[in-house]
Amino acid sequence: MSFFFCNFAPDFASMSEKDHYMIDLSRLPVGTHQFDIQLDDEFFASLEKSEILSGTVVAKATLNLREEDYQLKIAVHGTVFVVCDRCLDPMPLEINDEQEIFSEDEEGQQPIANSQRLDLSWLAYEIVSINIPIVHCHQEGECNKQMELLLHNHLCDDLDPEIDNL
Repeated sequence: MSFFFCNFAPDFASMSEKDHYMIDLSRLPVGTHQFDIQLDDEFFASLEKSEILSGTVVAKATLNLREEDYQLKIAVHGTVFVVCDRCLDPMPLEINDEQEIFSEDEEGQQPIANSQRLDLSWLAYEIVSINIPIVHCHQEGECNKQMELLLHNHLCDDLDPEIDNL
């Protein structure tokens, strides 16, 4: 399990206003609350500049709300589709992670609970995003065969002897 700290601005995601996973902390009683979040093809399609083409991800959030701060655990599980860097076809990536988010800084001195709202779908998306590798390619032999043939035809097999002597 990993840990990271967040400072939530009141309107950090423009799509949050229409999202039903927006949690108003000021209306919740102190205590533990459970939330189920579903990120689907429609959600991923609504995001601009996301490398995720589509997918189905289920997230379970546990919010421990206290008087001055909160602790939020989000576990995400599912499959997303991204573009293969080699053949440019969609490829699946399995996502399975759990993150813990605190509303105070690392020293525990300054409460960061300025925000009264949490966008759970956006937080789940962020956890999915950090689980996508920088380079994503199909396993050997699973790429689009036509693209592999094109790539193979453009490989430089014979190096220039002058370059070898440098």
